[in-house]
Amino acid sequence: MPSLNPEPTPPSPEPYGDRARALGRQLVEVHQWLRAELARLRDEVADHTGGAAPVPLQAHCAAFCEALTRHHTSEDTTAFQILGEQFPELNPVLEELRRDHRLVADILHRLQPLLATLTPENAEHVGRELDGLTAILESHFQWEERRLVAAFDALQAPAGEEFFGLTTNESQESR
Repeated sequence: MPSLNPEPTPPSPEPYGDRARALGRQLVEVHQWLRAELARLRDEVADHTGGAAPVPLQAHCAAFCEALTRHHTSEDTTAFQILGEQFPELNPVLEELRRDHRLVADILHRLQPLLATLTPENAEHVGRELDGLTAILESHFQWEERRLVAAFDALQAPAGEEFFGLTTNESQESR
């Protein structure tokens, strides 16, 4: 997973301008990492040819599902709330993204036991579930990036809020 600490930048004349732009970039970086991990998971399932799912595959699935859930929870509970308060015109978009998060959570709920019991007999079914998850996430990530990165660039984030693991009240020296 990419580091959740942005590179140090000089202080900005805007209180949170650089930090918000770092958050917009961070959103894209987290999505890129999640895409890569999902592709790797799909490859591991496609390569699985015998017996029960090996422990590394089960661990990779659990880690991916946990990371994706944590990312969506952070968006729903913090980032989307603040974006909606500062940019009320985004509220319909944010609600649609929240619906996507619930859909993805349902897929993960179905997928986790399948991956834990992966065998050659159900590998094709698991692959189709992963294909569906990939299609939904790719559409979701692209739409979210198109609609929200610019809002992050303009965001005036309140001190102390955490987005994607970053806290906005870091001192000027640490930027």
